[in-house]
Amino acid sequence: QVQLVESGRGLVQAGGSLRLSCAASGRTFTRYAMGWFRQAPGKEREFVAVITWSLGSTYYADSVKGRFTISRDNAKNTVYLQMNSLKPEDTALYYCAARPGSYWVTAPEEYPYWGQGTQVTVSS
Repeated sequence: QVQLVESGRGLVQAGGSLRLSCAASGRTFTRYAMGWFRQAPGKEREFVAVITWSLGSTYYADSVKGRFTISRDNAKNTVYLQMNSLKPEDTALYYCAARPGSYWVTAPEEYPYWGQGTQVTVSS
């Protein structure tokens, strides 16, 4: 049973930074892609970033490119999302997701495993 547990929720001012963590368990994730998504009130869930566990290759949404960094720690089975230069429009519930396969996928419906979400609020 795959389990994903996010942490790192917080309230920060615009321009600030926050790091989210996603602890993964229940599987060997070598051939998995790990994604971060977010959902603001009244909006659809949107792709933020993805990393392939084996090679560590990454891909970002245009809206976060240059500000967010996704990374993974193999020893801890944990994926991180470092968020810098935060903007009020980054306010959302952030989800970690996992899917089998060593390539990027940005569509949320392609991910079978999800965490419970962690709230990020950016004040202006």
